[in-house]
Amino acid sequence: MKKIKYFFEFIFVIICFIFFKILGPNISSNLGGKLFEKIGPLFRSKKVIHSNIKKAIPNITLQNLNKITNSMWNNYGRTFAEYMFIKNFREGNLVSNIKIDGQEILHEIKKNNKQVVFVSGHLGNFELMAMHLEKSGINLSAIYRPLNNIFLNPIMEKIRKKYICKNQIKKGIGGMRELIKNKKNNLSTALMIDQRVSEGILSDFFNHKALTTTIPAQMVKKFNTPIVLMSIERIKEMNFKIVIKDPIHFDDGKSIQEITDKLNIELEKIINKSPEQWIWSHNRWK
Repeated sequence: MKKIKYFFEFIFVIICFIFFKILGPNISSNLGGKLFEKIGPLFRSKKVIHSNIKKAIPNITLQNLNKITNSMWNNYGRTFAEYMFIKNFREGNLVSNIKIDGQEILHEIKKNNKQVVFVSGHLGNFELMAMHLEKSGINLSAIYRPLNNIFLNPIMEKIRKKYICKNQIKKGIGGMRELIKNKKNNLSTALMIDQRVSEGILSDFFNHKALTTTIPAQMVKKFNTPIVLMSIERIKEMNFKIVIKDPIHFDDGKSIQEITDKLNIELEKIINKSPEQWIWSHNRWK
């Protein structure tokens, strides 16, 4: 039954992608946003989404709760539609739609051939961050979670490898071994730390314990690798702002727990700036 469900999802996505390609980026992004506003709530529990938002914003009004939920689906749908135009953001007519704050930090990393861990979360069109890093000449590998849909995943992997980051590492124990191998090849790493992981540790996230990846902290402890926080915000429709922050150098005495807790605190700040652009539909605190 699951394979049948995945197959029909695959057909739906392919049909959408074909229409998006025909319609062009602006219409497709708008259409994707409106589409997900309608169909998103059919696939994800509104109760779970509202519960998650309330964990982060306890005193939120019902009006703002519904506004964030609706805007989240709109941003999610836009991001879905924009997969067809990643190439345009990288080297085409949408390059100027991305404004960068902190490009000089990337120049310094590239100039000195430094190896860092870039850390962020699933906000705005999150795929554009790794794309920009590689485009800027950063020798990069990106950690990703394969889609559950076995029919759709190969297509998404192809898009990511061709236009976002050619060195893709699957999340998991094997991924850590690949990271150590990449360390020898002087590759920096980019990953999202906002997904629930079975191999993580419990860390405070909006004052609630959440399983969190320890990969950044392990890279700090093993190799003294600096951490560079990044964020992306959808300013308006298909216009974005990417912010790259100064590298964080942790003291040798900091534990895996302390480093992970610190990164979660920084991620909270990023989410609080644009809560309507974070994906609240996953049960992060399950």
